[in-house]
Amino acid sequence: MLTGKQKRFLRAEAHHLNPIFQVGKGGVNENMIKQISDALEARELFKISILQNCEEDKDTVAEQLVKGTGAEVVQIIGNTIVLYKESKENKQIQLP
Repeated sequence: MLTGKQKRFLRAEAHHLNPIFQVGKGGVNENMIKQISDALEARELFKISILQNCEEDKDTVAEQLVKGTGAEVVQIIGNTIVLYKESKENKQIQLP
């Protein structure tokens, strides 16, 4: 579980990042969860954008991603979700 200070730090780190995944009409599926898990291991922190044609609510999408990947939601702002998961082998971010 992230503290408020850690979330603030991660929000600042994620500010300049562009979303690398998009959730569209199909919603969240197993293949997407596997790809996001692999990307989390490589990057630790990234953004996912939710397209307008997505049938599910952004909170539901975030919940499904967290459940599937074991990551933590740093922030949901607009149609963008920021996820963080500490990497086992490729640790880059030192949390305060």
